[in-house]
Amino acid sequence: MDTIWPSLDAAKGPKYRILADTIRAAASAGQLGGGSRLPPVRDLAYRLGVTPGTVARAYSVLTDEGVLTAGVGRGTFVADRAVPDTAPEDDVWSQGEGPQDVYAVSLFSPRIPDVGQVRAIRAALAQVGAGDPMRLLNYPTRDSYRAVREAVADWIRDVPLGVVDQEDIVLTNGGQNGICVALQAILSGPRPAILVEDLCYAGFRRAGELMRADVVGVEMDADGVIPEALDEAARRTGAQVFCTTPEVQNPTVGFCPLERRLALAAVAEKHGMQILEDDCYRIGQARAPSYRALAPERGWHVSTLSKALTPALRVGFALAPRERAGDLRRVAEYGYFGLSEPLAEVTRILLSDPRTREMCQRARARTAEYVRLAVNALGRFDLAWDDEVPFLWLHLPAGWRAAGFCRAAEAAGVQIRSADEFALRHGRAPHAVRIAVNCHVSPASFENAMLRLRSLLDNPPEQISV
Repeated sequence: MDTIWPSLDAAKGPKYRILADTIRAAASAGQLGGGSRLPPVRDLAYRLGVTPGTVARAYSVLTDEGVLTAGVGRGTFVADRAVPDTAPEDDVWSQGEGPQDVYAVSLFSPRIPDVGQVRAIRAALAQVGAGDPMRLLNYPTRDSYRAVREAVADWIRDVPLGVVDQEDIVLTNGGQNGICVALQAILSGPRPAILVEDLCYAGFRRAGELMRADVVGVEMDADGVIPEALDEAARRTGAQVFCTTPEVQNPTVGFCPLERRLALAAVAEKHGMQILEDDCYRIGQARAPSYRALAPERGWHVSTLSKALTPALRVGFALAPRERAGDLRRVAEYGYFGLSEPLAEVTRILLSDPRTREMCQRARARTAEYVRLAVNALGRFDLAWDDEVPFLWLHLPAGWRAAGFCRAAEAAGVQIRSADEFALRHGRAPHAVRIAVNCHVSPASFENAMLRLRSLLDNPPEQISV
């Protein structure tokens, strides 16, 4: 094996890419046979005179390609192409050697662990590639999506959405596209208004701005938007839609109980206002009926596979009230015709496989392990969390402001989001931060990041940083 390693001293171009090309070529030529164990990251880095990050990045690229496999406590190996790439329980990192263990730990957005879905997606892509060639040549039609919609309808069968038929489902390019499609179907007039939670997913604001709508925040408490505040805002603005995240409030981890939902639905009915529910962050069981079930004449629902399975496919879906289903379909068909047919077929294959639900359960369990690591490190602070929510909400102690804390955290190698990113442009944000769960780094690295945040929290600056 020693004879294959390149000299990188005078290499032209990215060194990690040259190293990856060398390993790939050696595996293809049989110099590195299936099952061959590669040197640990730091050992090879020392041998080649490069940083550990260079080797880690090369290993990561080849792991994504399926040339290498990495298992917890075992190391990094050349994949045996005669057997499946990795066992579902294996991770893409090995003993803290993944690329993000070397660089800063990004906790901006949740990262789902690989518990078998990478292998499943590759197999589904191969199946589509070997299938009917006409599916790769023709424009899709509504009828051609029927089997996919049926698979989605079965996938959401346990969600309390009211009456749902495959004809009600509109496939979208992820959850954000679903929000935009729904708002296009709802809003009318030259200057419409939409109401959102005072702290909310920024995608609501961005979608509203695309529609040239006024986006107005509504006061919240621990149970969600306050009904009296929603009533006043609807009366004052004439808003056409209330956008909300009742199951998993982003960013506060809040939950809107049934009694509060019923009160908010009554306010919406009083003002003839639609309700758009973003259910994208729920990865466990729903704890209360959706607005589409509670107020079937005005409830719209958007969800996605991004948080449960993978964000890479960009597959979501939207539901309108049954009498508005045609409006939603027309917006999608006029806007983008539909998902690409190969992607839709990959989605059908995945959702029709019973093992996919099992993978999602394992991913939730792994996410819960990371959440508990965060709670163990930060639990004595004002922290909101849930085992089945892939982020945490931290109110900062006296002496810290959100912007200053985020800068200090980044300097310590941890990237998090300030509450300001979830407030409206003219709104007021608390001194708080959102910490996303990143299962692409090892538990040890994630825990270390939490301990670095704890150290900052324990040592606020003498002068308040703004």
